[in-house]
Parts: sequence; C-alpha cells; structure tokens
Amino acid sequence: MINFYLRLGKSFTLLLLLLGVWRNNLAIAALTPRVSVAEATIATDLEAKVCPRDLAREIEAITNRPEWQRSRWGILVQSQVGSRVLYALNAQNYFIPASNVKLLTTAAALRYLGADFRIRTPVYATGTIPHLTSLRLVGKGDPTLTTSILQELAKQLKNQGVRQIEQLIVEDGYFTSPAILPSWEWEDVNFYYGTAVNSLILNENAVTLTLLPQEQGQPVQLDWSDELAATQWLIENQALTATPGTPYGVEINGVLGKPVLEIKGELAADAEPDPWGLAIADPANYFLETWRTLLEAEGIMVKRGLVTTTPEPTNSVTQMAVITSPPLAELLQKTNQPSNNLYADAILKTLGATSGVSSLIVLKQTLTRLGVNPESYLLIDGSGLSRHNLVSPEAVVQTLKLISKTKDAEIYRKSLPVAGVSGTLKRRFLNTVLAGDLQAKTGTMTGVSTLSGYLDIPDYRPLVFSIMINQSDRSVTAQRQAIDEIVLLLRKLRSC
Repeated sequence: MINFYLRLGKSFTLLLLLLGVWRNNLAIAALTPRVSVAEATIATDLEAKVCPRDLAREIEAITNRPEWQRSRWGILVQSQVGSRVLYALNAQNYFIPASNVKLLTTAAALRYLGADFRIRTPVYATGTIPHLTSLRLVGKGDPTLTTSILQELAKQLKNQGVRQIEQLIVEDGYFTSPAILPSWEWEDVNFYYGTAVNSLILNENAVTLTLLPQEQGQPVQLDWSDELAATQWLIENQALTATPGTPYGVEINGVLGKPVLEIKGELAADAEPDPWGLAIADPANYFLETWRTLLEAEGIMVKRGLVTTTPEPTNSVTQMAVITSPPLAELLQKTNQPSNNLYADAILKTLGATSGVSSLIVLKQTLTRLGVNPESYLLIDGSGLSRHNLVSPEAVVQTLKLISKTKDAEIYRKSLPVAGVSGTLKRRFLNTVLAGDLQAKTGTMTGVSTLSGYLDIPDYRPLVFSIMINQSDRSVTAQRQAIDEIVLLLRKLRSC
C-alpha cells in the first residue's frame, strides 16, 4: 500500500488573487487601495486618544453621515477578556454576513474535527497486477487535490507494476447535499468562487481562461489553462480587440441552465492578458478524464471509465493507495486567509459526512457547546456565498471570544488575515499603526461589507469586534473606508 502526502504550494484562489482576477461580489474584497481615506486621516493623528465613554459619539459621527442614511449598520465591540461591551449597535439583529460566515464554519470544524484531522482519499483495486479488473478512487471532498498529486499517484501505480485497467471508477457520493446550493445566485456558479462543491474536487474545480488582444477589429484570443476543462464549456465569443488605450469593457456571462459562456465587450490592442477564473462545469467527469489521461501518460491502458455515486463494499478489494490531505489547521488558513469559498463549504460538508447527520446541525451543536447563542445566527452554507445566511454581530463576537479561551485559540487566530500583511487584508491598513495588530475576516457582496476579528491595542486591553454594513448603495471602496475608519478609531482607545 502506498501512503503519501503532498502539500499544495499555492491554492488556485491565491493565484487568482495575485493575478487580480477578483471580479465577483465576494472576491472584490481582495482589491483595496493601498491607503484609504480613513487611514490617511487617522494615521496623521497617532498621538490622539479616545476614552471609552466617548467611543459611541466618535463611532456614530461616522455611521450617521448623510451618505449612510439608507445603509444598515451592525456593530459590537467587546473586551476579549471579560464581558465589558464598549459599543453596540443592532448587535443582536440579523445581517447578511458574506464571508464572515467562514468564522463560524472554521471554528466549528476546528472544535469538532480537531486541528490534526486529515481527509483521506482511498484507492481500491480488484484483479491482479499487471492487469486490474477495476481501480476505484473514492472521493472524500479533499479540496487540496491537484493534477500533480494525481500524476504522482499514477507514477506510484506504474512502479507497482500496473499496466492495464479494465474499468477506472471515480466515486462521487460521499457528500449527499447538492454540489451547488439553490440559494446561490445563478450568475455566481459560472465562476471559480461559486463552483460546485462535490466529493471529487480537482484543482479547486476551477480553470483559468485568459483573453488576449489581437489586431484591431479581430476577436480576442482565448487561452485555457486546462484543455480538458475547456471542452466542458461552449463559448460564444463576441469580444473584439479595440484601438490602443480603449477603456476596459469585457464581461463574461453565463446562460441559465446551460454550459454556455457569452463573452462580450472590447479589449484594447495594447491591453495586458486578461485572466478570468471559471468554474469546472462537470467536476466529476473532469476528475475522471484527467485521472485517465494521467494514467495513460504513464503507460497504463484504461479500457473504460465510470463516474458513480454508489459505494461498494471494501472487504473484497485491495487498497492500493491513499491520498492524505494536509491537517485541518492548514486547511483553515487556506480557507480564511484568501477567503476560499470552496474550502469553506468542503469543510462544512465534511462535518456532516463524518458525523452522519446534517452538517449544519453539527455546526450548530458544536458552536452551542462552545457557548455561542444558537438563536444568534441562521446559516445556509459554510462560505457566505448565499444571501440567505443571517448572522448577528453578537454571534460573531461570541465565536471569536469563546474560541480564544480554548486550546485551539492560536490555530484559529493564525488562520485569519493580518492587516497589511496577509490574505484579504494584505493591502488594507498599510502605513498605519494597525499593520500587524489586527487579525480579522473580511466579507463582501453587492451592498454588503463586513469585518470581524481581534484587535491588539498597546496600553489598552485586546478587543474583539464585528462590523457589518447591509443594504448599502455606496461603493465597496466607500464601505470599506468607513469600516476601516472605525477600526482605526478603536486603535486609539485608552483608559481615561
């Protein structure tokens, strides 16, 4: 039996982040000005201080500005130790939390599964080497599986002497809930951030399509990162190459219920390559065909391939190999740092698959045992992609405070982005006193911005906080600047 563990160097999502391919409601959290108006304003007055008794007046001077009269705010600021509430506004009310949902998902997973939990993907065989009657890979929802990992497995099988497989089977029935939730917006599911979360995940069920300008007046050229994934999409390319200097104007839209993408608009002749992260339309078949191609590249002939959701008894088969994921502690970092939706929902579904009951029930039971009020939130998914999620600032702050008292505190906190340093906060709070002192989770959708986490304040007590804006008609940049201004205000707290 082969037991090997390969680390994934960079997630697909982080690569897209570096490429600047965040074109969606949740993903725009990665694009942030290097220095916001709030940062520039408050950073010039580093010696100023705010007394706790004055905090409400100072915060409401921000939230009551005319531009926020149609927006809805929810805020809770507490000392990390003890029960003192420094400020609360609609703290017990429900809000659409966007990716702040991941704070609850990852806390529950850490408490229920443990930091050392690993996802194990077994491979079984019938028949005798060199000619196997069947080779079955049983998907367990491991979001870290990549083409390179499957290639290494193919090499291992070749080294064991396998030369022919009558039937190659991939099993996609471990997760019983829908791979795409009905409450997700249909336009999101065409892109990498809304891709299906099934039991057979490969390359994060995503592919990169890069648009390249040609001669003026010619259609833009399409360059796929994976040709097998490309065959699953029917592309209607109406995008043209425009004169140099033409403002960017390309859009890609899906067709409801069909694997069709419409590309429209103009790309300037002097524009840089324009990468888009798209969903794999049929993840299970993509997994099968990729696996088959890799085996055949190693000289192992495959006669037939099959995707199934029906498990088979393992008492009459031989386990040929097992692929082991990194520990959950690492998976949580890959979830919260870049705000990876697929990782979050795969982890949530793993709670249900390992327990035998609904994943959302396990999450609620686990957080309730931790001490979180079960009436303070209502979840539909683990990522925050659904607008049907409802979470109060109280639920988030309770989760942050209570898990900070457990043995998992350091692992949990390490999974969060650090202001000015990492993840979705890498470009926020730069050149301010907050850089490095704030660890928090972002959340962004159209009309929604959230930020919740831990704030260390020199010469004052550490804080936990949750700030949520809903129903806003202001730009994402404006929403973030207002939130950042409040957080920078908290940094000025002193005992007085």
